[in-house]
Amino acid sequence: MNSEDNTNNRSRSEQRSKRKKTNLILNSLIVIVILLIVFVSYTIFGSKDEANGDKTVKEKTAETKKDNNTTETVNGNTDESTNSDEEKTLEEDESKTEEEAIVTEGGSDSNVVKTIENPSWESVDTTQTGEHKAVYSDGPDWDEQVKALAYGSGLDESDMVIWFLGNNNHDPQKSIGTVSSKDKSKKYRVYIEWIDQKGWKPVKVEEIKDLNIR
Repeated sequence: MNSEDNTNNRSRSEQRSKRKKTNLILNSLIVIVILLIVFVSYTIFGSKDEANGDKTVKEKTAETKKDNNTTETVNGNTDESTNSDEEKTLEEDESKTEEEAIVTEGGSDSNVVKTIENPSWESVDTTQTGEHKAVYSDGPDWDEQVKALAYGSGLDESDMVIWFLGNNNHDPQKSIGTVSSKDKSKKYRVYIEWIDQKGWKPVKVEEIKDLNIR
């Protein structure tokens, strides 16, 4: 009996041991399968998320570049528009000045080629104050008359020769000057008059043929 009991006990012990080993193997396999599933899932879905993330970043970068290009284009157009407007304004001012000038053939005598009168002419700056009377010798009044002659004729003072500058029609507030360029290619008779508190102003310019003194 004892021999049979011992045999049975060993058999049961071996069976329990086998079941434990089997359970351990099964549990290990289950854990391995779960880990594999998790790994595979992460690999699949993680790759998709990264791909989507890269796509989003690329799209945002592309949009940013597009916005920058649009801004540059707008700014470029604005600068070009501003420059164009400034040039147009200058052209309009020059055109306006030319249109305001009244040019007629001939003039006060046979020596005159054409006469120019321009309402847009202004007085040259003056430093003089008080009662005014034209002065035909070196001094502030003479210097300002010379500036008015250059302004009316369009000649540069450094290139202008004064052939005559004196009183016009016995009026102490009016003068007349005969001027030319140094090479004598341009010759003018310029009429100027004094404007109180403003200075000498050209009122009429005659282009002349010869430099005969008035």
